[in-house]
Amino acid sequence: MIVDTRILVSLTEANSNFSKVVRLVDESGMAVILKNNKPRYMVLNFSEYDEIQAARRQLIDAAADSVIGENLEALRELAK
Repeated sequence: MIVDTRILVSLTEANSNFSKVVRLVDESGMAVILKNNKPRYMVLNFSEYDEIQAARRQLIDAAADSVIGENLEALRELAK
């Protein structure tokens, strides 16, 4: 995973200076909070979250359509 180092904040710093996290989100759309020096949490602008959820729904719908299409004959047989 590639993470922009400018949006990294330690958990300790996030706890003591949450306004810095909010500022990063306002400027970059997200902030990554590190726990034990590893990316653990992501704080997103809500519009970013909506876009991610929409893309996720599209991927799930496409996967479901593919599975149904590949197994349509078997599904029709099971429906009898």
